[in-house]
Amino acid sequence: MSVNAAAPPARAGVAPAWWVGLAIVLVAANLRPAVVGVAPLLSQIQADERLSATAAGVLTALPVLCFGLVAPVAPPLARRLGIERALLAALAFLIVGFLVRSSGSLAALFAGTVLLGSAIAIGNVLLPSLIKRDFAHRTGMMTGLYTMAIAGGGALAAGVTVPLAHATGLGWHGALAAWALFALLALLCWLPHVRRAGRPARMGRLRVGGLWRDALAWQVTVYMGLQSLGFFAIAAWLPALLVDRGYDPVVAGWLLSLSTVAGIAGALIAPMIATRGPRQRAAALGITAVAAVGLLGLLAPVGVELVAVVLLGFAQSAALGLALTLVALRAPDAAHAAQLSGMAQSAGYVLAAAGPFAVGALRDLTGGWTVPILLLLALLVVQGTAGVLAGRDRHVRRGTV
Repeated sequence: MSVNAAAPPARAGVAPAWWVGLAIVLVAANLRPAVVGVAPLLSQIQADERLSATAAGVLTALPVLCFGLVAPVAPPLARRLGIERALLAALAFLIVGFLVRSSGSLAALFAGTVLLGSAIAIGNVLLPSLIKRDFAHRTGMMTGLYTMAIAGGGALAAGVTVPLAHATGLGWHGALAAWALFALLALLCWLPHVRRAGRPARMGRLRVGGLWRDALAWQVTVYMGLQSLGFFAIAAWLPALLVDRGYDPVVAGWLLSLSTVAGIAGALIAPMIATRGPRQRAAALGITAVAAVGLLGLLAPVGVELVAVVLLGFAQSAALGLALTLVALRAPDAAHAAQLSGMAQSAGYVLAAAGPFAVGALRDLTGGWTVPILLLLALLVVQGTAGVLAGRDRHVRRGTV
């Protein structure tokens, strides 16, 4: 895989920084509703489409798998079209994916999910690059806002999708399709930025191959992958777990939303704390411990779910913020940062895709949630270890480009 290495392309005009920042936040807010919005409706989708928990796990894992498999496509697409136009294309495919997924057939349900995951993968890779290019002196602040917007979009989807399905009579098909309007809003706000962008300049190329032999790069990648695995597994199955514990589906959806709302604070705070010193080992351990307490709360007797989902939401979004920060801090320069980001998102999201599937399969095999939660707790130990190792004050090897 190769990435841009030279200066940004010449642009016909420069949009006000606040407008570019707003557009970035709005695009970022569209990177999770397609995934998180399914979770509160998963039981209904299973019933209507006669899906087993394993098949439903495949459905929820598909977009995350696409995040990893399609990530290598983003840099060459940006070289050919420019970052702005590549993101516009991703938003257009996102809208199409929402409509295809809700068009009615089981095949369309899975095909639309693949389209959505592929579109989001482009945004996952290119938005951090755009932030580094256009906000070089405010990368920490914009990374926090970007991560917070991701969490906020997920919170919105978790909280309003089920009420939308019930209040409007649209059912789950219409409620999921309605998120195309949110993506359309982002596309319209992004258009002025695209019109100001000039033609992409000729770029040099850097090869990512050397980082695949670097231990530190793998530590960052494992941390990125496992924090994503935990997030998407919980996002996919938390409402079903809560329904099995006696909660109404609407309340279960709101509790998932509460979890992601709590994540907004974690997403904003973690990058700020992580950049205060040269090491991030304590932050990695602290975040892992909070997540473990949250998971243990889901195994406790009924009555502590509220505290558990808040702790989980805070810790999981904080882990995402820390992962994105580690990508920047462990790279000696922008070129290595771009390489490390591509590696961490490609391999990391492929790893993360196993989470929803594994939890669904274990739920089928055991008939309960204890074994799936214990698996997530065991993976937290590996995640925390990778975070401590990646949090040391050092860089990936130079000269691997």
